[in-house]
Amino acid sequence: MTLPRSVADVLADHVLFEIECIDRMYLNVYVPGLQYPAGLVAYVHHQLDLPIASTAPLAKITDAFSAALHRFAREQRVPWVDFAKGERKDEVMHAHLAEFSAEEGVLFIGRAQEKTTLFRTEKRRNAEGAAYPWIVASTGVVNQYYVYAVDADFGPFFLKFCSYFPYNAKLCLNGHEWAKRQATREGIGYTALDNGFAALDDPGDGERLQALCARLGPTQIQALLDKWLALLPNPFSDADRAAGYRYECSVLQAEFSLTQVLDRPICGRVFFEQVIRDNLDAGRPDQVSLIFNRKLMRRGPRPTPGRFRTRVLTEGVTPSLHIDYKHTMIKQYHKEGRALRTETTINDPGDFGIRKRLTHLPALREIGLSANRRLLGAQRLSHNPIRAAEAFTAVHQPIHTADGQRIAGLRLGDHRAGTATSAAGVPAAPERVPQPRPAWAARRAARPRPHRAIGRAGQLRPAPTPRPRPDRAGPRQPPLPGQRHRTGPRQADH
Repeated sequence: MTLPRSVADVLADHVLFEIECIDRMYLNVYVPGLQYPAGLVAYVHHQLDLPIASTAPLAKITDAFSAALHRFAREQRVPWVDFAKGERKDEVMHAHLAEFSAEEGVLFIGRAQEKTTLFRTEKRRNAEGAAYPWIVASTGVVNQYYVYAVDADFGPFFLKFCSYFPYNAKLCLNGHEWAKRQATREGIGYTALDNGFAALDDPGDGERLQALCARLGPTQIQALLDKWLALLPNPFSDADRAAGYRYECSVLQAEFSLTQVLDRPICGRVFFEQVIRDNLDAGRPDQVSLIFNRKLMRRGPRPTPGRFRTRVLTEGVTPSLHIDYKHTMIKQYHKEGRALRTETTINDPGDFGIRKRLTHLPALREIGLSANRRLLGAQRLSHNPIRAAEAFTAVHQPIHTADGQRIAGLRLGDHRAGTATSAAGVPAAPERVPQPRPAWAARRAARPRPHRAIGRAGQLRPAPTPRPRPDRAGPRQPPLPGQRHRTGPRQADH
């Protein structure tokens, strides 16, 4: 087996199988009607039946919610952990997960103090000097309750509840863990990779596994949230939920990954040597616009925000490539020396004109996975100059056959040269990512446009016919009024 010489060789000849899947997701869990002061006032008036809107009565709900969590931990014999400052919560979770043997359940409940957005009551005075309460949005350091659990379908995850009104929460899950459990139920044998798949017992199961990963969507995630909100203590009562105060989800962060398992570790090293050498400009605006298929405005009244850069990080001896676009990042690294991992992390769906509600997850998935493919396509095109030079020479230079017959080369601009070059092995440009078109673009496309005749590739357009100008005399037209016609040189009058 020969060693690969370029990125194109690695991707074409040394990939055993590849899987596209949603990786980690961080979701915002909230009650839509309680995210602004007016909603809090309505809740106090209608649900608590109080005449004066203030945050003071909400302290009873906070105390009851905290007491319910402690009671749940005692009754279910769930460990209670108070996180120290700077303590890594993932390490605590892995320690409890190693001792957990049930199919699903709560690992432990942790408490930490963190800064968050909340509502406070201020004392204001009217024109007569009388004081009155006024609710404003503010920030504060309050208790956050982490519920780490294992689900039969999703595996390890956690829910983080804020102890203050409006009791927003965060849900963190892993799509690869969901795919692993679904693959086991479907009878697909595999070797697990840390946060992925390393090998398949039957290579023919690759398509089945990819179809299974594509099934993960808003329905499954919403079912997970509803299931555990019914099992855990809830700060809102049954009457509140009947009145419409229910939790909903929005995407706070989503990772979409492409894992390509390589046949040998040296192939991964060759890939990154070539990428780091020739693709350090991938984070520039002109290159990023090709990867994400977005137009960047560097000047003008509304320039595109963000830092456009390429970073190469080395952790030990394993390098990783990072490309930034607005709040989105693409990361490439050699995972455990066995697979090439390309993942796009979207921190703000608004970067691509998509709303944050969980129902828009399929559109985000298409953008994230397309960005992975387009990056690999750009890297494949920018390498292998030896083969490209050979193909260019074979097409554009004359050649002589074995019997001495001379065959002329094709011109550089001839459309047949482009067809022959593609057939010789030079890959085409990556496909365009479909993007939602605004209404004004659809109306503009529907307008009739004058037809312009364009010749074949490599041919010049005919020179346009000059338009007649009414203020000048043509070759067969009489002089215009006010002009004096002279047939010879001007002579002086005597």
